Amino acid sequence: MTRVVNEFPHAPDTVCGMEIWINPACSKCRSAISLLDAEGADYTVRRYLEDVPSAEEIREVLTRLGLEPWDITRTQEAAAKELGLKDWPRDEASRERWVTALAEHPKLIQRPIITADDGTAVVGRTDEAVRDALSR
Repeated sequence: MTRVVNEFPHAPDTVCGMEIWINPACSKCRSAISLLDAEGADYTVRRYLEDVPSAEEIREVLTRLGLEPWDITRTQEAAAKELGLKDWPRDEASRERWVTALAEHPKLIQRPIITADDGTAVVGRTDEAVRDALSR
């Protein structure tokens, strides 16, 4: 298989079935990429701090993950503390507020996120999660 790398800007018409949202400074992201490469996976790299996902894209990924926005929020980041996220309600009425915060402060998005060929997604922080995405 050929590795597809479309790092910037995000161009949906060139995205293959699997995409990984990364921060290149993150060791978990680098580890996930190494595993994808070792498995010969076709994927597109999205540096989400540069190519920031829209609120709509975040909602779509949340649906694919089967998670809520607070489930993929890095609550220990400085921006999270400045926003007071730990005190925000985690309910349906507050969902859009969380999505907006993630879109406006992409550093808050947990990484890496891998969208799988079958329309699902995983947070690929472990080798097992990355392998799970590959098996879909």
